[in-house]
Amino acid sequence: MTLARTLNLSHAVAELSSTRQTLRRHITQLETEMGVQLFNVEDRRYSLTKAGEEALPEALDLVARFTMWLRGTAKHHDNMQYVNFRLPNGWSFHQQQHPLSKVWAGDSVLMRETLRAWAMSGGAIEAPELAHVRPFLIVYRLTQTGWICVEFGEECFYVKWFGWAKARSSVGRSIGNMPGGENFARLLEQPFSEVTNTQGARLDHVSTQVPRGEKGRLQAIRYARLMMGGQFPDGSTALFALVEPIANIEIEGVETAALAPIPADVLINFDKNEAKFEQKEED
Repeated sequence: MTLARTLNLSHAVAELSSTRQTLRRHITQLETEMGVQLFNVEDRRYSLTKAGEEALPEALDLVARFTMWLRGTAKHHDNMQYVNFRLPNGWSFHQQQHPLSKVWAGDSVLMRETLRAWAMSGGAIEAPELAHVRPFLIVYRLTQTGWICVEFGEECFYVKWFGWAKARSSVGRSIGNMPGGENFARLLEQPFSEVTNTQGARLDHVSTQVPRGEKGRLQAIRYARLMMGGQFPDGSTALFALVEPIANIEIEGVETAALAPIPADVLINFDKNEAKFEQKEED
């Protein structure tokens, strides 16, 4: 990983506090075990082979997951992803994945309606089936620089939390870096990658603190997040997210009774009479 990032043996050796011979031997052993050549070397210049480029993302993910697992940050609860991360300054992030059946059994009409609309739309962002829930969605696109937000619905959580002016100025920017370092960031990208690669859907409950107000003071928030894979009109991959603050999140080790109340102005109001597909089922 270090050599792939630096593409310079001397720099990699210095960064790893190793020796040239040791690093070369480790690369050779890795290539032998994998049965592929990971690097080309010409005039002492390193470059990744195609096999090296294909192997690198998984290597980064493996090391990130192992590091977080070793610290007790990441594990599985009921065979689904669970993240429990804290920093010495008091900032924390808790995330627990849940089966999609919780959407159908839950109290949120908006969650059920959005999941139905997404399924009926075939994931096409401009499909008419999504039009009535699109104002509540955040839309992402994957680029070479990472995930960027390309659309904030006027009724979405981001707009309610930060305000419309900041939301508009954030369009086209990469997702903001969260505290916790690179390995933690890669861990949090896992749901994005999973949904994008499978073009499926995923439900998570999250409890954390997010900056708010002019001074950007951290404020506690908890929410359910429904992520869905989709496509833009040109056929490129999109990802939709519905983030809905809820009082009773279900995360192991998090006592909702001890959490601060959710600010009333960020609650999402969805008129159940606008739920076209749920009404049809009731009828």
